[in-house]
Amino acid sequence: MDLTLKVWRQKNRETAGAMVTYPVKGISPDMSFLEMLDVLNEDLLRSGQDPIAFDHDCREGICGMCSLYINGRPHGPERGTTTCQLHMRHFNDGDTITIEPWRAAAFPVHKDLVVDRSAFDRIQQAGGYVSINTGGVPDANAIPIGKSIADKAFDAATCIGCGACVAACKNASAMLFVSAKVSQLAMLPQGKVEAKTRVENMVAQMDIEGFGACSNTGACAAECPVGISLENIAIMNREYLSAKATSEHVA
Repeated sequence: MDLTLKVWRQKNRETAGAMVTYPVKGISPDMSFLEMLDVLNEDLLRSGQDPIAFDHDCREGICGMCSLYINGRPHGPERGTTTCQLHMRHFNDGDTITIEPWRAAAFPVHKDLVVDRSAFDRIQQAGGYVSINTGGVPDANAIPIGKSIADKAFDAATCIGCGACVAACKNASAMLFVSAKVSQLAMLPQGKVEAKTRVENMVAQMDIEGFGACSNTGACAAECPVGISLENIAIMNREYLSAKATSEHVA
C-alpha cells in the first residue's frame, strides 16, 4: 500500500504547529497503525529529519497511550478499537490519512502527536481510590454483591483513560472518564464510605482542569474504544446531587 499522511507537527508547547504531508510506500495491510508510523519514522531518520513523536506503550489496547485523531475520529474508523489495534487493512491503497493529537484545552500538546493528559491523573488523585482500612482480604462470597451490580462496576473499571471521550466531545468534556472512575467504586461496599467526598472532589477537580460541560450527545460513548456506557454519567449525576444535598461545602 502507498499512502499519503498529513501529520500534525509541533516542536513544543510554546511553538505553533502545522500539518505536514509525508508519502509512505510499501505498507503491509497486516501492519498496525503504529507500525506504519514506525516505518515513516525510520524513513525520516534515514533522511536526517526528526521522527514524529507519538504516545505508545503496550500496543495491546490496554494502556490507553495511543491517543491519535485519525481522519476526524479518535483512534480511527473502527469502533471498539484503539489506535495500536487498528490495522492498515481498514484503509485503501492511495488513501490520504490525516493524523492529529487530541484537541482540548485541558490536554495541551507536548510535541507533535503527544498531549499532556496529566489532568486525568489529578482528577483520579482527587478521589478515585479507597483510603479506608477495609481489613484483610475476605473470601469471595463474604461480601454479598449482586451480579448485575458487580458486572456494572467491572464494566466501568475497564476505562483505560485514553481521553477519546474528551477528543470526541464538542465541548471537550471529561464526564465519561470521571463517571467511570466514580461509578466503579460507588457501586461497591468498599467505596460507599467515601462516596460523597469522592464525587464532590473529582467533579471539582474536573472543573478546575478546564474540561467542558456535558452536552448529552453521546459522542463520547460512541468513540470509546472499550465501550464505557453513558449510564455511568447518570450514576455520577445521582451521586453528585445526593452528595450536594447533604454537603458541608456550599457551592
